Amino acid sequence: MELTYTQIEISKVAEQILASTASKILLFYGDMGVGKTTLIKEIVKQLGVDEISSSPSFSIVNEYHTPQNIIYHFDFYRIEGISEAYDIGVEDYLYSGNYNLIEWPEKIDKLLPDNTDNIYITKNKNGSRTLKLMPVK
Repeated sequence: MELTYTQIEISKVAEQILASTASKILLFYGDMGVGKTTLIKEIVKQLGVDEISSSPSFSIVNEYHTPQNIIYHFDFYRIEGISEAYDIGVEDYLYSGNYNLIEWPEKIDKLLPDNTDNIYITKNKNGSRTLKLMPVK
């Protein structure tokens, strides 16, 4: 699936992602400032989280609860090495059966299970974004 969208359409994009993914582990790839966190915030909202979600840049992981789901939002941008991911118990999260929305997954690529959906976001010259969803790797 490939979509080009603007900020105004982010709600529809999140809806399409949730309808199109086979996994609960979604990996978000893209440059700094491309809109990974913004899109994840909308996905979290659509999964039923009422509280305002935020980037886990400093805490590495934020946890959200709904009556149906537990959602983990990771931002691995600041980790120095894979050992830091081990230290927070990332494998327990990944194999929990809950949603794992992961920014900068390339930092922990050796730990990622095979059942993931990969989402690549690029920023276009006109300010829109292009998203490519690559199903389960």
